[in-house]
Amino acid sequence: MTPVELSRTVLRAVRRAVDGGELSVTVPGRAVVTPPGPGGCGDYATNIALQLARPAGQPSAKVAEILRPHLLDTPGVTDVVVTGPGFLNISLRDTTPAALVEEILRRGLRYGHSDRPTGQIVQLHAPHEVRAVVVMDAIARILVSQGALVRTSSQAPPRPEWTDTLGARVDASGTLEAPAPADRTPLGARVDASGTPEAPAPLDVNVRPVPAPADPTPLGAHVDASGTPDAPAPLDVNVRPVPAPADPTPLGRDAARWALLHPAAHDRPRITDEHLVQRESNPLFRVRYAHARTRALSRNAADLGFDPRPGDVRPGDPQAAPGVLIAALADHPRILGAAATAHTPDRLARHLVTVADATLAFLPTVLPLGDEKPSVAHRSRLALAEAAGTVLAGGLTLLGIDAPDHI
Repeated sequence: MTPVELSRTVLRAVRRAVDGGELSVTVPGRAVVTPPGPGGCGDYATNIALQLARPAGQPSAKVAEILRPHLLDTPGVTDVVVTGPGFLNISLRDTTPAALVEEILRRGLRYGHSDRPTGQIVQLHAPHEVRAVVVMDAIARILVSQGALVRTSSQAPPRPEWTDTLGARVDASGTLEAPAPADRTPLGARVDASGTPEAPAPLDVNVRPVPAPADPTPLGAHVDASGTPDAPAPLDVNVRPVPAPADPTPLGRDAARWALLHPAAHDRPRITDEHLVQRESNPLFRVRYAHARTRALSRNAADLGFDPRPGDVRPGDPQAAPGVLIAALADHPRILGAAATAHTPDRLARHLVTVADATLAFLPTVLPLGDEKPSVAHRSRLALAEAAGTVLAGGLTLLGIDAPDHI
């Protein structure tokens, strides 16, 4: 369940409490869910009980207790804990490693993605500068993964090497007063047999710069009482990171995109050969190598005659020690939502480094050693390793970077 879907769930719980006569309030037009704060627990928390306490004429803690059983009746919600003055802390899934691994392997590269459109429309605009265009492209990919409809534009058509070498897509280009379509198919447009776009919808690229919202609500989490997105106003976002100090295209697509995306937007990127070096000091190499190692382990396990099977891999097991990896994998959906809301692909890049480092520390425990026979534990560890590889591949794909099976 994504933050958007959880917001719908919270509003439905309020509706059921109102219909049942437990609360006498107007169902609010939106529900806000965020990661739990200090003293909280679970996957997400909401302050809806505090919001309803005054109109309900009841203490917020009492309102929270009224809503709690309605939330617990929702499929996918495994626990609800009331903390503080009435915060509802919601656990969305079975937190065992087996359940987490099963979910990742079931959803594949779409683990952490929204299951449905949110109704949010986002217009991204970038200056005619290589880093801005690449960062805008990555932001668009992440926003789409969270259910948004995205259109991108730049002040001038991107240079051929930005699209051909770096893989950056721009839907339209031109001045703010007189936009002109770029000579390429808009994102998501249908084309006929000759490759010509079929009457794409008109695109308005007039941009009214709006700062990133201070509201911590995840992207698209404002929904009406029926659980349907309340048609949020389109967002117009200017993407203006610190420009690249040199042409990154000689690095090639993967290294160049990483060099531009891994630093925060306010940091100056380093356009050097360090991103091509295959050594531990290179974060991009660690991420791609960790993914390749998970694929190699799957091949090695097949040669040994055993396959992955999600099971209990206890964080306290000194041999497997998967606790850090499990936590990083479980945090992936939240990271994607935060990166989409704040328009920060660097947050996803840093998270992938965290996942890769935890993966590399865990992988030596996966295969049997010496004359050891494959056991249930080995199958469980292999499944966890494959889940880690899936998360790394999915994250790299959103950044527009290849996830190789061999290095």
